[in-house]
Amino acid sequence: MARAIWKGAISFGLVHIPVSLVSATSTQGIDFDWLDERTMDPVGYKRINKTTGKVITSEHIVKGVEYQKGRYVILDEDEITAAHPKATQTIDIFAFVDRHEIPFLNIRKPYFLSPGPRGEKVYALLREALARTTKVALAYLVIHTRQHLAAVIPLDSALVVMLLRWPAEVRSIESLELHDSVSNAKLSAKELEMAERLVEEMTSGWEEEKYRNTFDENIMELVEEKATAGKLEAVPDTEGDLDDRRTAEVIDLTELLKRSLGGKAAPSPAKTARGRGAAARPSRAKAPPAAKKSPSSKTSSKKAPPKKTARK
Repeated sequence: MARAIWKGAISFGLVHIPVSLVSATSTQGIDFDWLDERTMDPVGYKRINKTTGKVITSEHIVKGVEYQKGRYVILDEDEITAAHPKATQTIDIFAFVDRHEIPFLNIRKPYFLSPGPRGEKVYALLREALARTTKVALAYLVIHTRQHLAAVIPLDSALVVMLLRWPAEVRSIESLELHDSVSNAKLSAKELEMAERLVEEMTSGWEEEKYRNTFDENIMELVEEKATAGKLEAVPDTEGDLDDRRTAEVIDLTELLKRSLGGKAAPSPAKTARGRGAAARPSRAKAPPAAKKSPSSKTSSKKAPPKKTARK
């Protein structure tokens, strides 16, 4: 199974479901590295002053937003950090909508949701509730300091989080400025009949084994051919690491559902513990902001031919 990129909890009403976020896609492609043809050393990116052409070190670089043509507002790192949403480690559900109400243009990227320890039953309950009502849950989610609009969707026996584009990111159809000859085209019955017949003749089922990236296949054939001929170059290796993420606790489900539906205030953790004995208490404190990932350099093999990589 792919590595979890985020751990936390789904939150709706007073219910918390511990979950992990796992990418549901794998972007296949050829990873071309830049190399110095004279030494085969990796070639990186430099920060260049576009006026002088000189390399600029990081301590002399500031971040600015162009407010007027050629005039910038400079922001320091503290100001930028303060503007980031707080990483709450929760998928905060705020509404439920019918599936068909989400425009397909707003769909960005899917992730699988994996239930955490002691969260299986609550996970299954949310999945079944969504499936039976044919609803999806709208939620806010913060990943690596960036806030996302998301939809929690039931899929077979699992839950999927679909990251959505913010409405402001999606352009209106009116931006195309379609000519009237397109918008109000006059089509004859014969033309429509022929077009519909062609669509019917070309209709087939979804056959994923037939859909291939021929560019990748052609490049890898060429790589294999050159490698077999002994045309290999040794390149130094580099490595990186990843950060761990926090998880959350699950608490008494029935009681929280009752309180969520009734709109009653939840009792204090101390009273809850005395009233339910050994029942687990929810952790209501916000998790600290997730640490930024350490940059990870790409690895090239000294002896083996380049391989097709999958970027999550």
